[in-house]
Formats: sequence, structure tokens, C-alpha cells
Amino acid sequence: MTGAFSRKRHAVLPILGNLLACFVLALVGVFFFSLHGDTWWTGKPSAIRIGTAVACILFYMGFCTWFFERRRKSNTSNNIADPSTILVVWASQNGFARELAERTAAALTTAGRSASLLPLDQLNRRTIEKAARILFVASTTGEGSSPDHALGFIRDTMAKPVDLNHLHYSVLALGNREYGNFCAFGHRIDNWLRDHGALSLFDLIEVDDIDADAIRSWQYHVNRLAEIKDQADWLPMTYQNWRLVERRCLNPGSLGNPVFHIALRPGGVSLPDWQAGDILEVSPRHAGKTVADYLTRHGMDGEVLVDIDGHEVRLSEILSRSHLPSESELPAQLKPQTLAGLLHPLPHREYSIASLPDDGSLWLLVRWMPYPDGRPGLGSGWLCEHAPLDGDIAVRVRSNPNFHAPDPDKPMILIGNGTGIASLRSLLKARIAAGSRNNWLVFGERQSERDFFYQEEIETWQAQGWLMRLDLAFSRDTDEKRYVQHPLQEAGPTLQEWVKQNASLYVCGSLEGMAPAVDAVLDSLLGIPVKERLLAERRYRRDVY
Repeated sequence: MTGAFSRKRHAVLPILGNLLACFVLALVGVFFFSLHGDTWWTGKPSAIRIGTAVACILFYMGFCTWFFERRRKSNTSNNIADPSTILVVWASQNGFARELAERTAAALTTAGRSASLLPLDQLNRRTIEKAARILFVASTTGEGSSPDHALGFIRDTMAKPVDLNHLHYSVLALGNREYGNFCAFGHRIDNWLRDHGALSLFDLIEVDDIDADAIRSWQYHVNRLAEIKDQADWLPMTYQNWRLVERRCLNPGSLGNPVFHIALRPGGVSLPDWQAGDILEVSPRHAGKTVADYLTRHGMDGEVLVDIDGHEVRLSEILSRSHLPSESELPAQLKPQTLAGLLHPLPHREYSIASLPDDGSLWLLVRWMPYPDGRPGLGSGWLCEHAPLDGDIAVRVRSNPNFHAPDPDKPMILIGNGTGIASLRSLLKARIAAGSRNNWLVFGERQSERDFFYQEEIETWQAQGWLMRLDLAFSRDTDEKRYVQHPLQEAGPTLQEWVKQNASLYVCGSLEGMAPAVDAVLDSLLGIPVKERLLAERRYRRDVY
């Protein structure tokens, strides 16, 4: 009875609202008519009549805005509270968790299910108490941290007691096993939900980097949850072959590892339209010699064709883009097709894009990084050393809305070190193209003579007035080592003034060292509450690695 009454009440409210609007308009009309004599339509307009007419129009517009906004919020709330609605909530630092959440919601709605998509910072206590089912897609950044926009939810909702006995949920946790606290934020959400009485629809699923098997497992459970039977599998992440058109070391003789300018272009087609702050995913390959040596050790011919998902591929080709099984993982009788069946794709690598499409090619700034035994790293070794010039590089441009530039009329402070200048360079160029001059760059590296990447361009922008302020810190140029945080600390009053003027802070570069040091300076100069407000307002953004 209660549910039926509630539904009738919600159906009657819009009708009563419309009747009330008509009644108010009728009263306004009577009042307006009473102000005039018999010849009001021919008389000279008076200030009273004009003012009254304007006031009536403004009142009517305001009333309609209030009424329909109230209806919109009511409908949204009712949709979330509907037991048949599945709420898909995402917490994302660089866009991938959001992308998977969007794909989850799209799969549900395509199959005719009711689904609502929501970022975690918009999930408040009232919403979570009304929702019946929630699917969380949550990424972990660095050593167990949450995405920046999740801090408000952690503070305002997770830190307070709440009864979630009515809620059914599941969590897709994204992370990287190279960090110690793998998928920590996803586990934190899962534990908090369990501790407050929520029931899991299925166990938390961990995704290491881009793990196609884990993502397929998530889709399988989502399909079962929504009773989806005929929906095709989600397509795996696909890459396009671009040509490596330029590779040049920018810092020969540096005390640090070599840094390379890498330029890529798609073969035979025009450049796609990406934004400053976006990311390039690269599917790396082993060096040709590494694959040849592996084949020789196992007495196999790399030209042999093997079946991969219904397609014939040369064994050497599939080996070049896969983890190479160790001796202990191989059977005694090894055949080419058996070996192919044991292979798993190499994890992709992500790089900030340094250029805009009008630069004519996609630029990366890649530091050559070796393993402890001296071998080049997988991604940097491929791009900086092994990939042949004019050869194919498998890539995918990915939007990164979390690091797109703020409005041109708002001040922007860009802070970074090392190859982090790549993303900051593209942001600065985009700001200049938009006519924005209120930009401040803080950059640090080892040696000004060797490691001041994009120096000529940056100094030209400063001379032309596009950079209002430029602070540099080169740690090996003086006896007392100076890093990015030092000039930032010294510019405290200016920083405070820029923040008061609604400036946004963008940090790009090292996760270890630079990023926490900058964070500590902001704590000391602005105060933790102000810094957290900047994070919640998305005026403090980080792309660190």
C-alpha cells in the first residue's frame, strides 16, 4: 500500500504544480490589468507599467526555472532509488576507470536495463542510501592513493557511519602490480561497504594495468547480474600502427639518463584531433634480437604460422608483443602452436603527449630507463632504441579529461620536472592558442645546459608575454641542490595571490620525490583545508608517474 500511495503521490505532484503555476499567472494578470484605466492600450507607457511588466516576466521565468529544476532533481533521485536501476560509479585519475564505467553503463542500457553513471565525487550519503545496486570502478594511483576527485567522498561519506544493509554492490579495482599497494583504493571501498552492511554481488575483481582477462570477467558478471544473454563480448583495446618518423636525443652528455624526442604519424591518414593533456598508449615490442635468441634456444622457426584467435600470425610476430615464458613454464614437448597458446600480451606503456595536432606529428618525451641488470626497459627500450625509424609503432590515443586545461580566462600554474614538461608544453601551447597570458611555469631538471627541454620555445613565450612568470631549478648547477619545490616555496605570497584569483595548479612528473614535495609545499603555504578544496574543485590536478 505504501509503495502504491508513493507512486500516486509522485504522479499527482506534477499536475498540482502545473495548476499552481496557472493560478499564480492568473493572479499576476489580474494585478497587471488593475493598474490601467479604460485606455491603457493606447496610453503612453509609464515607468510603473513597464517596471511591473518586467517584474512579472522575471518572476515567471524564475518560477519556471525553480519548478522544472525541482522536477529534474526529483526524477534523477527517483531513477537512482528505483530497485531496477544499477548505478555505475567511477573514480578515475587518468580516464581509464571512467572509460570502463562508461562501457559498463552502455552495455546495461543497450540491453534494455536501467543504469545511471556517476563520478564518485557526486555520490553522497543521500544517494547511496537510496540506491539498491551500485557497481564501483575505482582506480588506485601510485602507492595506494585514491584519485584526486575522490577525496570529498572519503571525507564526507566514508568517514561517517552509514547503514548500508539495503545495498548490493561490486567493485572493479584498477591498479598496477609494480606498486606495493596494488588496487588499494578499490579494496578500501570494498572493505568500507562490507563493514557497513552492504552485500557483495560478486567478489572484487582486480585489473593489473590493462588485463583483458580481468575485464572480460567483469563483463561476464555484469551480464549475469543484468540477465544479459545475447550481448557480444566487449572488444579488446585495439591499437593503430603509426610510423616512427623522428627520434632524437635531446640531452647528450647529461648526468641523467638520455631523453629522446619521439615523433609519430599515422600511416596514410591525417592526424586525429587530441587535446593538450591527453595520453598516448603504446603497445611495446621486444627487440628483434631478443626474439631471435629465444627462438634459437628452443629450436623454432619464427616464420612458422600459428593460429591466434582465428588468424594466422608469424610466430616471431606474436612473440615480439608477448611475455616470453620461462623454461619452467614450458612443456617438455614444445611445438609452435603450443607456445603460442601460452603467450600473454605485454602491458602497454603510457606517455604524456607533448604536441598538438597543428605541430604536424605526435610528440613524446621519453627517458631511456634501464633495468637493474643494465638491459633497457620495455617501453623506453622499444621507442628509444629498438624500433626502426619509419617502422610501425602500435599506439592508441586516449582522452585524459582530468588533465585538460582550465578556462582560458583563469590563471594557470604549471609545475613539473624531467619529462613531465611534455604535457605542460602542450597545455601552454593550447593556452597561448586560446589567447591566455596568465600562465606561470615552474620546471626543474639536472643541468640547464643539457636538460632544459623546449628551452628556446619557452623563453620565446616568456619574452612575448605568454608566460607571466618562469621559475627554474636545476639541481646539478649549484653546490646546494635545488628542486622544483624550492622556488615554489620562495614564491609563497605570489602563489597565495594566484590561488585567491582562482588559479588552477597542474603538476606533471615524478611520483617519487617531486610530487610529494610539491604537495608538502602547498600544505605549508595554503593550508591543508585550502589544498583539499582545490582538489575537490579540480583546480589542483596531477599526472605523475
